[in-house]
Amino acid sequence: MAVDIKNISYYYGDNPVLKNLSFNVCEGDFFIIIGPNGSGKTTLMNAVSGILNCQEGRVEIFGRSIQSYNRKDLAKKIAFVPQMFPADFPFSVTEMVLMGRSPHLGMFGLEKEEDIKLAKQAMNFTEVEHLAHRKLNQLSGGERQRVFIARAICQEPQVILLDEPTASLDLAHQVKIMDLMDRLKREKGITIIMVSHDLNLAAMYGDRLLLLNRGQAVSLGEATYGCRLLVDESPLGKFPRITLVPQKIVDC
Repeated sequence: MAVDIKNISYYYGDNPVLKNLSFNVCEGDFFIIIGPNGSGKTTLMNAVSGILNCQEGRVEIFGRSIQSYNRKDLAKKIAFVPQMFPADFPFSVTEMVLMGRSPHLGMFGLEKEEDIKLAKQAMNFTEVEHLAHRKLNQLSGGERQRVFIARAICQEPQVILLDEPTASLDLAHQVKIMDLMDRLKREKGITIIMVSHDLNLAAMYGDRLLLLNRGQAVSLGEATYGCRLLVDESPLGKFPRITLVPQKIVDC
């Protein structure tokens, strides 16, 4: 098992954000977490990445408690691409991608020829190699997102966590990111755990979905999203299609 979440709860003060939550993610899965705003998705990702420790329960990474890893060893297992990155980092694309090698570098933190080779391979995989010498603030949102994914790949993890990597991207770039994640799973065997607001993208790409509401795992329905949803089979294949039903249609 790549990730095993056992009865975790997390509180901000007296306010529970995650409540007695349990699930697991198998190695090689494309696992997508969906749910409305405020459902605890980002808090959950921070718990799985080791950024925060839950007050109750246990997070296991490849059969070991996450707290038993030191930071360097955990970074060799998990790479995290958060929702927001400052766009004004004064680094080139190559420099940013090479930062992914930090868990593997020696005491002086100097990159070797093998590290540079892996960075080039990661940029090639994410199709940003032509941007190698550009600064991050010269890139579009979709290009920056692929650079940060390249940095995660360069880290050589077994699991990549992504918090809404398609947010604010246009449709073409959303599909490009999702196709990229699917390739990572198929060609490199990397376990992907992603937060997404797009139910249809999640249904098309995810091997398994976790629907969160108020910090708990629930089933899909009006009680979760507060609106009417039509769920049927997609004309593209044997996976669900979710359609929002506007109130003006309900009133007809």
